[in-house]
Amino acid sequence: MKLLVYGAGVLGSLLSARLYEAGLDVSLLARGKRLAALRRHGVLLAEENGPAVRRVPVPVVERPDGGYDLVAVLVRTHQVAAVLEPLAGLTSDVLFLHNWAAGPGPLGAVLGRERVLLGFPALSGGTMDGDVVRHRAAGGPGRGIAMPVGEPGGRATPRLDRIVRTFRAAGIRTRAEPRMESWLATHAAFSVPLGQAALAAGGPAALADDPEAVRGMVRRMRQQLAALPAPPVPRGFAALRALPEGLLVPVLRRFLRSPTAVHSGLSDLSPATAAELDLLAEQLRAGAPARVR
Repeated sequence: MKLLVYGAGVLGSLLSARLYEAGLDVSLLARGKRLAALRRHGVLLAEENGPAVRRVPVPVVERPDGGYDLVAVLVRTHQVAAVLEPLAGLTSDVLFLHNWAAGPGPLGAVLGRERVLLGFPALSGGTMDGDVVRHRAAGGPGRGIAMPVGEPGGRATPRLDRIVRTFRAAGIRTRAEPRMESWLATHAAFSVPLGQAALAAGGPAALADDPEAVRGMVRRMRQQLAALPAPPVPRGFAALRALPEGLLVPVLRRFLRSPTAVHSGLSDLSPATAAELDLLAEQLRAGAPARVR
């Protein structure tokens, strides 16, 4: 399988490095300064605060040139529109791996519905330190979470099976999710209030120090989850609607102080984060369909 990873941020860099080190035919698409840095020294990886930096010579390209079996898109939600046009002229399947609560409709309208798959990059995560991707240590939090991918409408297809097997062969825990649209909408209903509260507070640790802000965040999460057109996926998110605030608030405050939260996108206070959260909130208000046929 010939693969293109579209987007050279933290997650795109990590995914392409894992696929390359597994011996797969993969290229990484980047632009501007990131493209220049990758051409100089490849993907640079380091564990969180560790001193050792290793180089993974993933081939890099500036534009998709065709001939791919699969393009995996890892960009922010508000950057998706700019990605669709360069992909429209290709014939490959396209797997969108990012926050998205609008269902496959807007994507299929440009690319053709038959080319679209949805998923979420449940990788170890991390931050950019200059040109170095600092990621969580192997075996750390999030390591045991399988990356969900699925077909629009929840179909089981040979191509979905092939993608799951390819990622698993690269050591990336992956599973077919038959309710991918609902999974993404549920994740947005949880992550938008969380991300907006962390952004307003100045980061996850600062949010943890404000119990009233955390309480307000919990209430917004509950409102978003209640407004979903289908039951939450995974079902465990339903607990956010049932458990008492007196239990949820301290649990979430502990999470917000944890290294997992501090070394995550919750600490990214950039305008790009605000733009992504605003678009996700707009998609939730529009009402993502639980299943599009």
